[in-house]
Amino acid sequence: MGATSNSSYEKRGLGRSHLLDRGPSKRSGKPRFRGWKITGRVVFAALLLLAIITGSLSGLMLIYSVDLPQIHDLERYRPSTTTDLYDRKGRVIGSFALERRVMVGYDGFAPILREAVISIEDKSFERHWGVNVLRIAGALIHDLRGHGRAQGASTLTMQLARNLFLSDERTMTRKIQEAFLAIQIERAFTKEQIFTLYGNQIYLGSGMYGFEAASEFYFSKHANDLNLTEAALLAGLPKGPVAYSPLLNPEKCLKRRNLVLSEMEGDGVITHQQAEQARQAPLGLHLSEPDQSVAPWFQEEVRRELEKRFGAEEVHEAGLRVQTTLDLDLQVTANRAVLDGLAAYERRHGWKGHLENALAAGMTLGQYRHPDWAMTSHAGDYVHAMVTRAMPLEILARVGDEQIVLLPADWQWTGQRLGDALVKPGDVIYVHLSDAMEGTMRRATLEQDSGAQGALMAIDNTSGDVLAMVGGRDFAVSQFNRATQAERQVGSSFKPYVYTAAMEDGAKPTDIIVDAPVNFGGYAPHNYENDFKGAMTLQNAFAESRNVPSVKLAARVGIKKVIDLAHKFGVTSDIPAYLPIALGAASITLEEQVDSYSVFPNDGIRVTPRLMRKVENYDGITLWRERPEIDEVIREDTAREMMTLLEAVTAHGTGAAVAQLHHALGGKTGTTSDFTDAWFLGFSPSVTCGVWVGYDNEQSLGEKETGAKAALPIWMEWMKAAIADKPDEQFPGDEPDNETAQAGAKTPVTGAATATKASAGSSALPARHP
Repeated sequence: MGATSNSSYEKRGLGRSHLLDRGPSKRSGKPRFRGWKITGRVVFAALLLLAIITGSLSGLMLIYSVDLPQIHDLERYRPSTTTDLYDRKGRVIGSFALERRVMVGYDGFAPILREAVISIEDKSFERHWGVNVLRIAGALIHDLRGHGRAQGASTLTMQLARNLFLSDERTMTRKIQEAFLAIQIERAFTKEQIFTLYGNQIYLGSGMYGFEAASEFYFSKHANDLNLTEAALLAGLPKGPVAYSPLLNPEKCLKRRNLVLSEMEGDGVITHQQAEQARQAPLGLHLSEPDQSVAPWFQEEVRRELEKRFGAEEVHEAGLRVQTTLDLDLQVTANRAVLDGLAAYERRHGWKGHLENALAAGMTLGQYRHPDWAMTSHAGDYVHAMVTRAMPLEILARVGDEQIVLLPADWQWTGQRLGDALVKPGDVIYVHLSDAMEGTMRRATLEQDSGAQGALMAIDNTSGDVLAMVGGRDFAVSQFNRATQAERQVGSSFKPYVYTAAMEDGAKPTDIIVDAPVNFGGYAPHNYENDFKGAMTLQNAFAESRNVPSVKLAARVGIKKVIDLAHKFGVTSDIPAYLPIALGAASITLEEQVDSYSVFPNDGIRVTPRLMRKVENYDGITLWRERPEIDEVIREDTAREMMTLLEAVTAHGTGAAVAQLHHALGGKTGTTSDFTDAWFLGFSPSVTCGVWVGYDNEQSLGEKETGAKAALPIWMEWMKAAIADKPDEQFPGDEPDNETAQAGAKTPVTGAATATKASAGSSALPARHP
C-alpha cells in the first residue's frame, strides 16, 4: 500500500521527501514567499479593477441618471385625459382633448389582449426585473456594428419609461436611461400595475392613446370584450402605429397581426387551429367615427371660458368634468328648428343653382371631401353631398362613403322635372337625409344652401342658464358664432328700450299717441306700411310696431336716455345718439338681446347668462362654481307695464301667430331696411329665446322677409318644446285668462297727444320695419 501511495504522489510531481520534510528550510522558504507575493499582487489588481469598474459604473449611472425624473413621481402620475362636458341633466354633450384616452384598470384589458401584447412585445415580462439582459447585449452588439443606431430590445417596462419620461430619440444613451428607469419602476410597482400603466399610455394611431380608446375607435367595443383577431391587431400597433395602421396600411397591418398570432401560437397561448383560423380572418374593423357635436358653437364658447379661467393645458389634458347649463333636448330642437326654418326660407325663393363642382375644380369624383363628412351623418341631418350620377328620374350622390339617392319627388319643389337637367356629376348639393331606404341606399331630399344663416339662443329666466345655442347653419363650414359674435342691426326689436324709457318717465300703456306725419329737423320717419293710423294707445302702437310713435317717444324722453337704458339692460355696443336709433339702427348681438329681453318677465331683474354651473377635477373635487349674477335694471311696475305691451304683440300684433300656442308668451319682431335682418325675441314665464336670420354679407333676404316671416316660425318651433311640460305657468301679476293683453286689443281709441319735436340731424334715413 505504501508503494502505491508513493507512486501516486510521484505521478502528481511530489517526491517522498515532500511527505517527510515538514519543517522550514532555507531551500524551500524563498519560493513560498515569492508565491504569496504574486498572489497578493493578483488580488490587489483584481480589487483595483473591481474598484475601477464600480467607479465607472457609478459614474455612468450618475451621468445618465442625473436628469432622470424621480420614480416616486410616477405614483402621482396621471396621463393626459379627456375633459368631458355634461348638460344640466348629466348627459355628455362633448369633450376636449389633445390625446384621446379612456382610462381603465387591469381587468379592463381582456386576458387575450394581455397575452397578445406580451407575446409580441416582451415574452419575459413576468420574469424579468425591468430589463432583458440577453436582448440588451444583443442589441448593443448590433448597435456597435451599426454605428450607434439603437436596436430595439426594450421590455414593456422600458417602453413605459420611455413613453412617460424620455424622448423618442434612438440612441445608446437613451437606452441606458430607459434601463435605469425600468429597474426603478419594477422595484416600485407590481407587474399588473406596470401593464395597466402601459396599456393606458401607449399610442395606437389615429389619435388614440391606450387600448381602451383604440378598441372603441377601431372595433366599437371595450378592450375587455376583444376577441383573438382584434386583440392581435391592437397588440401589433405599438411597434408602428402609422406603419401598421389598419386605415393607412391595411396590408401591412394584416401581416403584423398574423405575426402576433404566430408568436402567440409559438408561446403556447393559442392552439395551431386557433391561430390558423384567426390568420384567415379579415381585419374586421368597425370604426366608431365621432358624431358631430350637438352643440358645437356652445361647446366653443365653453372652451374659451374654461381656457381663460384654467389655461389651455389644464382644459385639454387634466380630465375636467364640466357641468354646463345646456339642455340637450332643447338644443336638439334648436338645431332642427333653425335648419328647418332656413330650408323653408330657401324654398320660398326658388331654386337658384350656382353649385360648386368638384370636377371643374380639377378633382376626381373619388377625391372630393366636404368638411361635413368629417363627422358621422344620420337621418334628419342637413349635409352637403356630391352628385356621382344624374339621370332623368334619379340622382345618385355620396355623403362621405355613403351612397344616397334622390327621386323626382325629392326635388319637385324646384320646378324642374328631370334630374339630369337640374344637376350634373361633380355638383355639390345640399340635402336633407331621410330615414327611408331605396334598396340599399338612403333617400334624401334636395335642399338649397344659398348662404342664408340663422342663429338661436335661449336662457332660463331665473338662473341665466344658457339652454340652447345655434351659431349658424353649418359648423363644419363656418365656426363663426352668430349668436355671440355678430353685431347686427336689430330693427324694431330695439323698440322695447324706447318704450321702457317712456314708462320710466311716467307714460302708461293706455296713453294715447298720434301716428301721423312728423319731421325732426329734416328727418321724417314713416311706417313699414307707408300709412298712418292717427291716435292710438301706446300698447297698440307697440303691438303693431308703428315707427312714428316710437320716434316720437324717443324724442320726448331723449335718445341719450334710451341708449343709457339699453346699456343698463346689458347692451355693450357703442350706440350713436341720433334719433333713428329708436327704429333699430343700432347693431347688437343676439346674446345681448336675449339677455335684455329676459328682464321683462323677471320683474325688472337681469340675470347674466352663464354657460357653466360647476367644474370638477378628475377626482370629483369642485374647482369652481358659478353663481348667478343678479342686477335690478328697472322697477317692477315698469317691467309689468312693459309686459302688457309685449304680450299684446303675440296676442294680436306683428307676432300674432304665437297665439296658437295657447300659452303665456310675449315678444317682439324686428326687421331692418331692405330686409337684411329678421329678428324675433320673446319669452315665456320661465325662458327667453331669440332668433336672427340673415346673410353674413348683409344682402337682402328678399321682399317681405320680415321677422314675423323668417324668424318667428323658428322661435315658435323651439318654444313649443320649451313650454311642453309647463302648461299652467303665468307671468307675475297676470290673471289666468291674460286679461290685460286682451283688453288692450279692445280699448277704443280716443283723444290725442302731441309729441315734443326734437332735432335729430338734417339727413333723412330709411324707415325701420316691424
